[in-house]
Amino acid sequence: MAKEFLSIEPAHSEFIERQKIFFTASAAGSSHVNISPRSTDALRILGPNQVCYLDLTGSGNETAAHLKAGGQATIMFCAFDGPPMILRLYGRGRAVSRGHQSYSRLLREAFNSVEPLGARQIVVLDIELVKTSCGYAVPLFGYERERVSLDNWAQNKGEAGLEDYRREKNVVSMDGLPTGIFDRE
Repeated sequence: MAKEFLSIEPAHSEFIERQKIFFTASAAGSSHVNISPRSTDALRILGPNQVCYLDLTGSGNETAAHLKAGGQATIMFCAFDGPPMILRLYGRGRAVSRGHQSYSRLLREAFNSVEPLGARQIVVLDIELVKTSCGYAVPLFGYERERVSLDNWAQNKGEAGLEDYRREKNVVSMDGLPTGIFDRE
């Protein structure tokens, strides 16, 4: 049932484009494994072996810390409607913080220069392996809409408040690993 691929194939891209949510898992060394859900509105396929997603400010910054420490990340998609399937993208990457030239370029090229309030970085994953599996046990769910809670929170914080929050909550991981969020290119 499971199949492995060296890159994202056209059928995989089509599957990814139909999904509304993905999950990012990451770890480095003996760190805790972190798993976070994200909206596929923020994800872009950059090529057959590279994806990125626009990462919004949150209470932690584990993925950035794990990638900076040379760790690995996996992005997983599940079909919650339609034919069952699970698709995983395995790789290594980096978090590109706001203010970096690479961030501006990626924002322009992948997101048409549209930066949502609360954006803190763009996570780029270099894909080493693509794996599909049946997804037969994944329950069926219906999509209702995106939540506005994070947008409202970010708007209430304002840019200065978001910057302060990132300095307080996003500089090191829960395991004490540096995230590099304020490193400059």
